[in-house]
Amino acid sequence: MSPITIVLLVILAILIIGLVVLYFIGKKMQKKQEEQQAQIKASAQSVSMLIIDKKKMKMKDAGLPPAILAQTPRLMRGSKIPVVKAKAGPKIMTFICDAEIFDSIPVKKEVRAIVSGLYITSVKGLHGSITPAAPAKKGFRAKLRQKYQEAKAKLDK
Repeated sequence: MSPITIVLLVILAILIIGLVVLYFIGKKMQKKQEEQQAQIKASAQSVSMLIIDKKKMKMKDAGLPPAILAQTPRLMRGSKIPVVKAKAGPKIMTFICDAEIFDSIPVKKEVRAIVSGLYITSVKGLHGSITPAAPAKKGFRAKLRQKYQEAKAKLDK
């Protein structure tokens, strides 16, 4: 066999081993996430709160308790997370919000939120429904893709 085929076979073997390892790590992480979601659902409670402010900010700048910062991995401390400042009862507290519902949380309004510790999992309007957030601005690439699809639809007709 030529040296090129040997090198290609070695690279192929390494890639296959890498994919197998990633598969098993992914299954393990998925199982861990399901356990965490079950714990969040088990400790969830409904709280009435007035939303003061919401931002995406770094965990270390969010004003979270030191115990939470100590539990998070070092790489996670620098990443931006959705943070909601709200008045729950007599106290003003900082909550971490689920990224999927962050855009639907209204500011300066009273809401009923499902909270698990300092983590907000869902929000419902206390006085009426929550108005949907304005659609996000489309980027340059999204606008070009939309124009392309419109032009393609015209040509197909």
